[in-house]
Amino acid sequence: MEAPLSAFLFLRYNTGMAERTRVRSTHVLVLRRRDVADADRLLTVLTPGEGKIELLAKGVRKTVSRKSGHLEPFTHAHVMVAQARTWDLITEASTVESFRYLRENLDAIGQASYACELVDAFSDSGDENRPLWELALFVLRELDEAAAGGGSTGGALVDELPPNLLRWFDLHLLSLAGFQPQFFNCLGCSAPIEPGANFFSLSEGGIFCPRCGPLRSDVEAVPVDVLKVLRYLQSQPWPEVRRLSVRTSVARYVDTLLQRYLSHVLERRLRSTDFLRRLEHVRQQRSNSSELGGEEKKHAHP
Repeated sequence: MEAPLSAFLFLRYNTGMAERTRVRSTHVLVLRRRDVADADRLLTVLTPGEGKIELLAKGVRKTVSRKSGHLEPFTHAHVMVAQARTWDLITEASTVESFRYLRENLDAIGQASYACELVDAFSDSGDENRPLWELALFVLRELDEAAAGGGSTGGALVDELPPNLLRWFDLHLLSLAGFQPQFFNCLGCSAPIEPGANFFSLSEGGIFCPRCGPLRSDVEAVPVDVLKVLRYLQSQPWPEVRRLSVRTSVARYVDTLLQRYLSHVLERRLRSTDFLRRLEHVRQQRSNSSELGGEEKKHAHP
């Protein structure tokens, strides 16, 4: 009887171990989602230990689902995941950070969507990248804190969001992804870049000095102030960058150059960029209307 009993206990122990290894827990940041079947959603999430993965949330679109509110885009959640054939299944979910203030105005929603789309674009499936995980959450926390400071705006545009945050995020994400543009040394001769008539190359991803730049056909002149801002954003931590004041014309130049570089690296445009530009257009229209209204009142009441 001893041999069969030993075999039974061995089988029972190992079966239990196998069951436990098929269920795991992890933190996730929901990057995007799409509907599948009648009531399910396939979520693309970033995790601290597994990188970017896809998980299936079954029945989450049903009104009685307990998981739906915890699995919204740019939500930080803790989930239990069961191993399955095609997509692993989310069996339980609880919110860690909802970033609720962020969701109360369009500017913050647009910037959060942009950050998540960029993280999605530069993340590899199953490739652990904890610094990227921490960077993504840091940006969402900054946006949420800034939106909270502005109070509830009922979905309106706000002016309290940090103006340099996304460009700082762009450059630090590019560094983590291995596409860091070179702003400090010439890509042609490796000489330190000095203030002057320097050139930027999208295809090479960096700066050429006044001697090497004119020898190439794939470069463009970059203004001194623009290069200074790019170098500062790339090299400084956020608490320092937060205090940086940049002229509007320089900020727009920096934004345009980085968006062109990102599009070149990804070989496509980011969808959320168009949304952010529409928001900026609406903001500009409102600003112009306010100025016009002020002028009319001034003339009506001399």
